[in-house]
Amino acid sequence: MLITEFHQLYKTVGLNQEVIRTFQNIIYSYFKQYGRDFPFRKEINPYNVVVSEMMLQQTQTSRVVEKFQQFIQEFPDFQSLANAPLNDVLKIWQGLGYNRRAVALKKIAERIVNEFDEILPADIEILKSFPQIGHNTASSIVAFAFNMPTFFIEVNIRRVYIYFFFPGKSSIDDDSIMPIVRKTLDRSDVRKWYYALMDYGVMLKKTHPELNKRSTHYRKQSKFKGSNREIRGKILKLIIASGNLTEAEIFRELKIDSKKLKEILNLLIQEGFIKQEKNLFSIA
Repeated sequence: MLITEFHQLYKTVGLNQEVIRTFQNIIYSYFKQYGRDFPFRKEINPYNVVVSEMMLQQTQTSRVVEKFQQFIQEFPDFQSLANAPLNDVLKIWQGLGYNRRAVALKKIAERIVNEFDEILPADIEILKSFPQIGHNTASSIVAFAFNMPTFFIEVNIRRVYIYFFFPGKSSIDDDSIMPIVRKTLDRSDVRKWYYALMDYGVMLKKTHPELNKRSTHYRKQSKFKGSNREIRGKILKLIIASGNLTEAEIFRELKIDSKKLKEILNLLIQEGFIKQEKNLFSIA
């Protein structure tokens, strides 16, 4: 069915069972032929899902695949990750960016080991109490790890629903999309449905790159070059490689404003990335 025909059908009859079935068939037909193949979709278990979902926050899937395999080879379960030195975790994480996620992932593993006997809770509200896990990540974890019905909207899913159900409209908010997400969910295989939706959304990014700009949630990504995030990453990389460094040594390597360097070092200490003993900085 052509998208114009789908739009006309939806306009005529609304979101009835025929429209829902038609929509699901289009998504699944594409997935059957072009669905993406990832290691975390093959070996599905709660630990692998948590690791992959944390990695996929703000990082392209192509970059995640290699790191995911390295990570689970080094830390194959919650226990091994909980016991690992933070330095080792950050070393494997290098290249993914947003290092807060690595610290959070280790803390999540520690809590699952200490409070839940190494068993991941299948409860969205409990998962939301973990660091760096909001509603969307908690919902995706429950959907992918346990194949249980959950409702969430991420960038690729949003793109799909705008394309099919909001032709010609702009300033679309997620509150308008969510009722359709709920009604169109394939409860017989939640995991497969969300995989299929996301893959269709990735395709739409290439063919219709303007779609997400029609959402009220669209934000232009800030520049990485010269940002505090880039400097933080460079500092961590230096300390991981050297074991420990003085502020003067870091300054000589990075050649940035000394006041800015002090601020970032203090923030990294406060956030649990590094520690300071006398004049030496090392991974916490």
